[in-house]
Amino acid sequence: MTTDAENNKALKSGEKPPSNFIKTMVANDLESGKHAGRVITRFPPEPNGYLHIGHAKSICLNFALAKENGGVCNLRFDDTNPEKESQEYVDAIKENIEWLGFQWNGEVRYSSDYFEHLYNLAVNLIRNGNAFVCELNAEQSRCFRGTLTEPGKDSPDRNRSIKENLDLFERMRAGEYADGAYTLRAKINMGSPNINMRDPIIYRIRHVSHHQTGDNWCIYPTYDFTHCISDAIENVTHSLCTLEFEDHRPLYDWILNSLELDLLKEISDYSSDEEKFVLPQQTEFAKLKLNYTIMGKRKLKEMVEDGVVDGWDDPRMPTLAGLRRRGFTAASIRNFCESVGVSRSESTVDLSMLEHAVREDLDQIAHRVMCVIKPLKVTIENIGNEQVEYLSLQNHPKQESMGRRKVPFTREIYIDESDFEEVQPAGFKRLVLGGEVRLRGSYIIKCEEVIKDSSGKIIELICSADKDTLGKRPEGRKVKGVIHWVSAIYSQAVTLKLYDRLFTAESPDSKEVIDYRKFLNPDSLSVADGCLIEPSVIEGSEIKHFQFEREGYFTIDAVESRGRSLVFNRTITLRDSLRKQVS
Repeated sequence: MTTDAENNKALKSGEKPPSNFIKTMVANDLESGKHAGRVITRFPPEPNGYLHIGHAKSICLNFALAKENGGVCNLRFDDTNPEKESQEYVDAIKENIEWLGFQWNGEVRYSSDYFEHLYNLAVNLIRNGNAFVCELNAEQSRCFRGTLTEPGKDSPDRNRSIKENLDLFERMRAGEYADGAYTLRAKINMGSPNINMRDPIIYRIRHVSHHQTGDNWCIYPTYDFTHCISDAIENVTHSLCTLEFEDHRPLYDWILNSLELDLLKEISDYSSDEEKFVLPQQTEFAKLKLNYTIMGKRKLKEMVEDGVVDGWDDPRMPTLAGLRRRGFTAASIRNFCESVGVSRSESTVDLSMLEHAVREDLDQIAHRVMCVIKPLKVTIENIGNEQVEYLSLQNHPKQESMGRRKVPFTREIYIDESDFEEVQPAGFKRLVLGGEVRLRGSYIIKCEEVIKDSSGKIIELICSADKDTLGKRPEGRKVKGVIHWVSAIYSQAVTLKLYDRLFTAESPDSKEVIDYRKFLNPDSLSVADGCLIEPSVIEGSEIKHFQFEREGYFTIDAVESRGRSLVFNRTITLRDSLRKQVS
């Protein structure tokens, strides 16, 4: 069995981690003919929030597993909790799955599509003596349920007659009772060591409108009752869940085995009498956990609603919408999920692994361009005032197929303040007074003079260019430094949003952390206005990913950019620049 620790090690070393246990299980099932050679998976999100990087692992697993084995993967919204669900989340989830590069089988499915079937199957449980209507309220139910160490007690309503249960359940559906007045519970075993098997609720009254069914229903099935039946209706062969559902598997199996097989077969997608109808099997795997990250939906929603972040698509969020807006590629996320692998061991993956994955992908596809974050004016005195020279620079140093671009070179240019020191510090290999440096793709220049304002701040450099050094390395001269630049005339002012990790604590979501806000990184976002970028970026608006030379990888923020007023989000630095901090 592959552990996340092994996967981390493999990813760091560039090795491919071992095959995951689920792939092995499916291969064995196919070999034995367990599901008549069929592989049908599903991705079943509840539409109560935006998908995050943890969901990406499940998406990649379910869709890839089906594809690799000639099967299909359904998209089904488990929408049984209308108070917390909305069409906004449905639309966002569909969009992000497609962005990741996956297409579900047939039409989008909803558990609410099966509400009538679910109701009839609940009636079937009542008729067989396996369910009863209970009048205990929520507080009373908790008291009767017992604890992890003490068994529960039977509800006073447990022995209602089948006739009375059927009547009450029908009247629940008709809307005769208020929220919480009654529930429908499975009749299993209040003494079970598994608390999920202590007569769990399978239907509750909720007088609330549903985003798919409107006001057609005022009773709603629970997730545990719905999920397994939906899997059976869709002929799912392998129901893959994260480990928190492991204790729910006995209930999953109990519900399916307590229903009449012919009833399930009759309402399912099953179509061949020649093949044996096989109930789905649930298998659990460890969910993806990242350090320096919170991924619980409740806290993510709280962060959005409390203004800790600027919406679900804030580029600091671990949501797919946020990662996409920040500039993460779908390929980098798929590769990351594949590299992390699948195991049954709970552990935490280092965030640097995800950052490595996006750096690796962007290194291959990002166009190289020049951007000056803190402009310092440079006048090259031996270049004419009206002279414009268009230099041809490669868009990628290793991929000629990505083409070339024209970069205007003029008498006045800008370099970054950090690339000049009046007196050379130890190890400094850029421009100094009296020293030389090469401009990227251009000439070697020498700083002849420094101009300062009344406060002593450097505001301009007077330089000269060696016009015989374009594309040449002069003999006998060691010019080690290469710096980026932009034309003063033709550059475009832009805003850069420099993002970093949202939290300074390695485990901001741990049980020991009372208030995660104490560990918010004050430097998770800094804004740099008045940055200057070469004009090719404006002209090549179809390009999505850039490497600003020596600065990092960036993408245009589609939300905040307007026309030529561009805002760029830093996807990631060129190297890991954040030291591990002790919380």
